[in-house]
Amino acid sequence: MRRLVGLVTHNWPLKLAALILASLLYSGLVLSQNAQVWRGRVPVIPLRQPASAFMLGVLPDVTNIRYFAPLDVAARLSSSSFTATVDLAGAQVTPEAPFVTAKVEVTSADQRVQVLDFEPRVITIQLDPLISKTIPVEVSRVGPVPPGLEVRDPVLSVSEVTAFGPESIIRLVTAAQARVVIQPSGIDVDQQVDLVAVDASGNVMTPVDLEPSSVHVQIRVGSQLESKALPVNPVVIGTPAAGYEIQSVTVAPSVASVEGEADALVSLAKLDTEPLSIAGATGTVAGTVALALPTGTSALAGSSVRVTIVLRPTTGTRTISAGIVLAGARPDRTYATSTDAVVVTIGGTVSDLSAIQGRTFVASADVSELATGSHEVDLRVTLPSGLTVVAIGPPQIVITVGIAGTPAPTESPAPTPPASGTP
Repeated sequence: MRRLVGLVTHNWPLKLAALILASLLYSGLVLSQNAQVWRGRVPVIPLRQPASAFMLGVLPDVTNIRYFAPLDVAARLSSSSFTATVDLAGAQVTPEAPFVTAKVEVTSADQRVQVLDFEPRVITIQLDPLISKTIPVEVSRVGPVPPGLEVRDPVLSVSEVTAFGPESIIRLVTAAQARVVIQPSGIDVDQQVDLVAVDASGNVMTPVDLEPSSVHVQIRVGSQLESKALPVNPVVIGTPAAGYEIQSVTVAPSVASVEGEADALVSLAKLDTEPLSIAGATGTVAGTVALALPTGTSALAGSSVRVTIVLRPTTGTRTISAGIVLAGARPDRTYATSTDAVVVTIGGTVSDLSAIQGRTFVASADVSELATGSHEVDLRVTLPSGLTVVAIGPPQIVITVGIAGTPAPTESPAPTPPASGTP
């Protein structure tokens, strides 16, 4: 008996571990024998895809899902019962190494379903770096031009757009194409058209995002189209601020060419612009404005012009009376002037002229170098900045210079001639 007990207890930890392992193996065998296989397909969802990359191709579906679940739950399983994902966080994307390997995870929303295995466990994904480039806009006419119609070159709202997308696709894109149809009725094309990215052979390239994604296309269509170069007439509306006026109006280009049916062009002598307002302005006003094209005509090279309006302060004149001041008068001389005041006409802006209200002005005459006797002397008027002398009336005065303390000379009567015949 003791020997039997010793045989049982000898190396008992190893024997216990062997017993536990056998139990686990048995449980696994039982479990595997009870596991079921769901042979539907579950799409793989990429998670945390890098914002700078685009995933090329289609990910393979997960299938042959081995699971363990109660019979009533297993009977209701469908593709929506499972979720298959790959986590792309941290994936390094370069043109030299575009492929990454990712582990697939499959879970079930029902906790009573235990997923044991599935196919595939690992998939290879191709990630392409996202790039952009500028490409020209082209117009492609879909279908033949109806007989008897003339079609002019298209006028586009933009000539270039930016293409965004995977590098392997973008490097093949050569243009953004706007596809239009010329109607048999001969109606002009004037519409917003969606753009598609194409390669050198005209094949549509996807996936590509274009910015902007559409362009406004104008194509003149007619049976008797003619063109005419006309001067551009800038239309200005509104009144500038008080005290200002228009100095000049310029337009660039000053001549524009239009096209249309002969009947629509025959009476045209100029092309007006859309109005440009100068209401309340005090300086230069400039803007790009559209041409006001008459019905049945279109611009051949751009439908807008640059208008520049230069304003200046309004000018005028005022007439005032100015006293006379003698500059450089000597104390030992006397001075007599032919007049005590003159009339001065002043020019300047309306605001500057208004500011001289109540001011006293004088006209000065330089007498510092005058000798005794009578002299004609020019007058000078000093004005504030911004004002100018237009005229002085009279511009000169007569100044008589004498010696102080000397009586003024008197006129002597002329001598009487002797009587005729007197010795």
